[in-house]
Amino acid sequence: MDFPVELSPILVAKAHKLKIDPADIEESFVVGGGKGGQKVNKTASCVQLRHLPSATIVRCQKHREQSRNRVSAYKLLILKIEDQVLGDKSDRAKKIFKLRKQKVKRSKRAKAKMLDDKSHRGEVKKLRKPVNEVE
Repeated sequence: MDFPVELSPILVAKAHKLKIDPADIEESFVVGGGKGGQKVNKTASCVQLRHLPSATIVRCQKHREQSRNRVSAYKLLILKIEDQVLGDKSDRAKKIFKLRKQKVKRSKRAKAKMLDDKSHRGEVKKLRKPVNEVE
């Protein structure tokens, strides 16, 4: 079970665990689009991978070189299939959940600090002496 590109051992282990066979992956190189000018529109550096059993399609156009896009596309495909198969138990889903939890804590602290500052400001304003009107 060898992939046509050099992948990290962690990704190869994930692919093996998810039973992703490289023979089931259809690879095509298409002309990219978007930012980058004429070079992007002329060369077929965008890589599109299709995993036939799960009908998952991934396109990658992050880099200028086709070879780097190919590696990134295989990585994305493995991670996307992992998300589909494992759902909330996948590594990416766990990481996203952890970040969301941290942001909630952060926003609660920020709101509490803002309310403390407001009440402090109110106290400062109460302590000001009223201006006596001149008759």
